[in-house]
Amino acid sequence: MSALTAVLPFEGEATLPLLASLAASPAVSAIQVLDRGGAARLDASAYRDKLRLIPGELLTGAGIRRVFSEAPTAHVLLALPGGVVRLGQRGLERLLSVAEDAAAGWVYADFRDEADGKVTEHPLIDAQIGSLRDTFDFGSLVVASRSAAEAAWAAHGAPDELRWGGLYDLRLKLSLAAPVVHIPEPLYDRVPLDRRATGERGFDYVDPGRRDYQREMEDVATAHLKRIGAFLPAEFEPLPASPGGFPVRASVVIPVRNRARTVEDAVRSALGQRSGFDFNVIVVDNHSTDGTTQVLADLARQDRRVVHLVPARTDLGIGGCWNEAVYSSHCGEYAVQLDSDDLYADESTLERMVACFAEGPYALVIGSYTLVDFDLRPIAPGLVDHREWTRANGRNNALRVNGLGAPRAFFVPVLREHGLPDVSYGEDYAAALRISRRYEIGRLYDSVYLARRWEGNSDAALPLATANRYDAYKDRIRTVEVLARQRLGPDAGGPE
Repeated sequence: MSALTAVLPFEGEATLPLLASLAASPAVSAIQVLDRGGAARLDASAYRDKLRLIPGELLTGAGIRRVFSEAPTAHVLLALPGGVVRLGQRGLERLLSVAEDAAAGWVYADFRDEADGKVTEHPLIDAQIGSLRDTFDFGSLVVASRSAAEAAWAAHGAPDELRWGGLYDLRLKLSLAAPVVHIPEPLYDRVPLDRRATGERGFDYVDPGRRDYQREMEDVATAHLKRIGAFLPAEFEPLPASPGGFPVRASVVIPVRNRARTVEDAVRSALGQRSGFDFNVIVVDNHSTDGTTQVLADLARQDRRVVHLVPARTDLGIGGCWNEAVYSSHCGEYAVQLDSDDLYADESTLERMVACFAEGPYALVIGSYTLVDFDLRPIAPGLVDHREWTRANGRNNALRVNGLGAPRAFFVPVLREHGLPDVSYGEDYAAALRISRRYEIGRLYDSVYLARRWEGNSDAALPLATANRYDAYKDRIRTVEVLARQRLGPDAGGPE
């Protein structure tokens, strides 16, 4: 087994314990410390003369290229930002051994988290074709093949102009020629630097202060889709003709289970909409046990526009509840989302969402929302408008980001072609991706919706196992979509 060149950014005192461990490890023959200032005081002799300082950034295109070009070994260990790392017993040897045995281009492993005096397992998920997110979690230590990296750049171009996406670009290019291997073993401990809950971290990709960063990541992802024949140009199929016969023009769809505290607010928000067309509110009550059913029964008695559906099945997720509404005889020509926690921003939301369909014509219209607390006070990040969406590239970039926004309004004849998957996370994303493969999506960029964040939200602070399951599911949705788009052929940008 050969040795590694370890590469890590200098981050002050937090870097020193790992640096000492790397210097002491027989698996490491050279150490490159990327210096943005402050590392000059490090004494190379204190690290067994393995240490070399290199100016630059790990995540830039030029920086990552320099790291590999100057590495004296066949494999490079990348210590990624985001945590303070303590090596496990023979952890580096295990990473290198798997990299060599599997002829892998990129190898990563599970680890343990240290926080608040506790050590907990932190399993990661397997990368797949659809793992296109630039936020995919590889942990803190990755071993990459130098020859595979150089071959990837020779075949697909150097990333020297990239300011943030050098590492993202590398792993996408590497995945085309060599395996990306996940070792499901905890090989190191990490003290995480980002302690925010999943519900907070999930909005980083729509931070308007990072739009330049997001555009660069979009460019990297789009180039990858073109390389693998999954890119779609801005050419859309015409919508099928509406069969007519709908009972109303639009239906507000509210799936609910055990939201007695909020569902009445949601229903009354829908009923308060002013429009020039007939609409109803279909509330799919998924066998609630907390008083929600009685609240809805009372509302249905008070207003005939409230359709209170209780499914015959008891095994439905949110997607299944949506299907109950969409395929029912009560559903209008357009089905408009309203979650049982949330409210429309004002009385014009429904009319604006429906009116937008004619501007396309569109099969799906997605609005923008403001994040609020339970008492409807705006909270960070405030307006979530998904301005990264463009007509030219939105449906390609949709494979990189983890969501497309809210509220969503569907042209029901198109939605009925496939329905929604019967799950309770990612069902709307799956439907939107499937629709975007053929049809155009319209957007509203000012806030028409209030998304409440409170302790009752199902995705406010997910346990790690649940977050991993959700992320793996969305990656699988993307994998299926990539494979489907590749089958469309050269006329749609597919492989020749």
